[in-house]
Amino acid sequence: MPAKGKYFFNETDDCRMSDPLYEKYRYTSQQHPLLLLLLFIAIIFWSTLIIIFFTTEEAHNHLAFIIAVCAALVIFAVMYLLLCIESLFRRWLTLFGVMIWVCFLIVGYVSLFERENDYQLWDQVPFFLFIIFTVYTMLPFGMRGAVIISLLSALSHIIVLSIMVSMTSQENKESILFQLFANAVIFLCGNLMGAFHKRQMQVASWDLYRYTLKCIQVRMKLKIEKRQQENLLLSILPAHISMEMKLAIIERLKETNDNRQMHDNNFHSLYVKRHQNVSILYADIVGFTRLASDCSPKELVVMLNELFGKFDQIAKENECMRIKILGDCYYCVSGLPVSLPVHARNCVKMGLDMCEAIKQVREATGVDINMRVGIHSGNVLCGVIGLRKWQYDVWSHDVSLANRMESAGVPGRVHITEATLNHLGKAYEVEEGNGHLRDPYLESMNIKTYLVVDPRSKQCTANNHLPKTRVNDGLKMRASVRMTRYLESWGAARPFAHLNHRESVSSDSSSSQGKQRKEIPLSSTGRQRNSDRSSSQKGRIEEDIYDEMMSTIEGLSSTNPWCGRSDDFCGFSLIFAEPSLEKEYRTIPILKLKSYFACASFVFLCIFLIQMFIMPKTAKLGISFGIVAVIIVLILFVCFAEKCMKRCSESWPFLRRLCAISEKVETMPLLRLPLAVITIGALLIIAIFNFATEGNKPANFTGSNDLGAATYPFGNTTQSCIEETYYAYCCILAFIACSVFLQISFELKVLLLSIAVTVYLIIFNTLQHRNLSFYGNSTRLFIKEPRITTNLYLVLFYITLILLAKQIDYYCRLDCLWKSKFKKEHEQFETMENVNRLLLENVLPAHVAAYFIGEKRNEYQILRCFIPNVISIKKAWNAYGC
Repeated sequence: MPAKGKYFFNETDDCRMSDPLYEKYRYTSQQHPLLLLLLFIAIIFWSTLIIIFFTTEEAHNHLAFIIAVCAALVIFAVMYLLLCIESLFRRWLTLFGVMIWVCFLIVGYVSLFERENDYQLWDQVPFFLFIIFTVYTMLPFGMRGAVIISLLSALSHIIVLSIMVSMTSQENKESILFQLFANAVIFLCGNLMGAFHKRQMQVASWDLYRYTLKCIQVRMKLKIEKRQQENLLLSILPAHISMEMKLAIIERLKETNDNRQMHDNNFHSLYVKRHQNVSILYADIVGFTRLASDCSPKELVVMLNELFGKFDQIAKENECMRIKILGDCYYCVSGLPVSLPVHARNCVKMGLDMCEAIKQVREATGVDINMRVGIHSGNVLCGVIGLRKWQYDVWSHDVSLANRMESAGVPGRVHITEATLNHLGKAYEVEEGNGHLRDPYLESMNIKTYLVVDPRSKQCTANNHLPKTRVNDGLKMRASVRMTRYLESWGAARPFAHLNHRESVSSDSSSSQGKQRKEIPLSSTGRQRNSDRSSSQKGRIEEDIYDEMMSTIEGLSSTNPWCGRSDDFCGFSLIFAEPSLEKEYRTIPILKLKSYFACASFVFLCIFLIQMFIMPKTAKLGISFGIVAVIIVLILFVCFAEKCMKRCSESWPFLRRLCAISEKVETMPLLRLPLAVITIGALLIIAIFNFATEGNKPANFTGSNDLGAATYPFGNTTQSCIEETYYAYCCILAFIACSVFLQISFELKVLLLSIAVTVYLIIFNTLQHRNLSFYGNSTRLFIKEPRITTNLYLVLFYITLILLAKQIDYYCRLDCLWKSKFKKEHEQFETMENVNRLLLENVLPAHVAAYFIGEKRNEYQILRCFIPNVISIKKAWNAYGC
């Protein structure tokens, strides 16, 4: 299995084609559907041969061939079933590919050798060409393996038949040599066109894979940004208010159509609400002033960070909402935003837990600190004020009274008012608080106060005998160091810890259950735990990214171009459901278009060589190929004028305009489509033109023209038979030339191929050109009429290339779809990033927000900016020598 997390790469990172995830992607998107297509085509073709077999009078003479075909059908049916078992099939993918190739090869050679002493060099050439082309385009081989297998197929046919024909045939050596040259040209054309096809599909698949990874990366970043935004807002604002403000920001951005700038007075709505029956808790760390005077600013900030992280955890456990942190003062409210009947119990329980936590710190470190807590219950107004720097707070007389209760409290105790006691019922024991003796305001307002008795205090006497050896060892360190290391050992969720990794998100750390330890070694174990916590958090994120990519890749198989359903495509036609995307796909630049024309020119050269080797050298042959050659050269000149005539174009205005046209060939549909139609049409016509225009001729026709008598290298009797066969082979090469225009419109290729195959079938089946006595003793595939075999091969290549073009069109559309999604998600990511920036700039000072937005974020610097009053106090202490 691939290592999880290794695919979350930046744009500067490189991923390799050997990545296991890419192998999985290539199997899902290409190898699996193409193998299904190949098996489907082979089964249909051989089933057709079996049907013809049972309708043939001399079927009993071809049992070897039919047994080979039936055996191959059984093997292919088993392979088709194994395609459903993905893990098994992927494991033996190369082996299955070799088995398919061997089955094709066996059937081909059985058809060649089913009758002794009856061998022809032209026999089964289209079938071996089919093997060569499908090895490149449909079988799961790499480029090197495909080249080796295809060359073996071609060379084996040429060598074996040349040996057998030379031993049994009475033809002269010149005729054998010309046919071998023609076969070699056919196989060479099939190899080069197949290799070009495979190379283009590999590049397209790799580019689409990288775009897929980028889309997933942006999607994961977008999710992370949303989580960070929500976590940041929820740490400053309540959920119900933060949601309202986020929606207001997005709506305002839509109105202004500007994701980067907004006016300072963004919002005019007041997010203020009244809440009744809530409890307010104020807590202050007693002795923290003396402790802070002995530590550096960094140690002070880290210490407060650890303490407040623990207090936030306690607040969450007791359903309290932290409102604000003022230096070493912490205050929160229970009963917001949803009213709670046990709000007083929650605040009292939180106050007791805070006192217990500080007590554990004091006992474990020997640092003389304590907690003073004051609580009052009543009504509050809460909300966000300010147009630019928003701040969530609570206001009321009851809030001020709770603050007085804290200042008049007793260290280590929870100080409550009579209003809070009335809400507690008999949940806790209390004793007289005498707050009026410590605060004149409470005395003037005649406020009666109480101190809550912690139920755990009765068990403390049993633990007083615990040894203090580890604490005594720790006393060798400064108090601030002991304090910091002990607080790190708590393992509480630390604020802003997620900023250590740009791609990480803050998550709630699970709190340890059971009784807290009072003696913890004063060592650096806390830092190791923090490191482990960050590593495990990053590991979870990488696993999420890996799972997201795997689900996306597996989802490709559910949107195949044949029977799958997708919201992005409209049925079998694969037209995009979104018209704008369909228009974009139709006008997308085709960067490799010029290489398509170069390949088509090579196919034209191959057709010319074949007809020069086989056909009589007539004036009509030369003129027809000369006209098409001029057309092909002109089209190539238009395509490559930019590269060839760039230097001369400055002095020749005509060449300058031609270069401008050449630059638009790949990008302008109205230019590239006519050029493609002319090129493909010319090849489809020239492949059959001379055959269709010769008319009916007797077998002994020698012919003459203004160039002299035509030369027949094979003799009059055999010449007419071989010509018709190789004309059919030229038509198949013209089909292949049409297929190399990979990104040209699928509908256009279907139209051209359909017209061509219809015309070819009419010509081969209606025009009686030849004396077929030569074929009478040379049946192949148990078919006496050779034109049926020609029809079968023409239809075979037609169906194969149409289905292959459909699959390629699906790849191209999928590539366009992923690019479109990537662009939209990138825009969403930018919008969310700008929303985050607006939120941060409107809730934090600019220099603090810069650390959140910037690339380099330092936790200590952020915390230091968040607690400026503590740093100012520290400087004041140092100034006065306190």
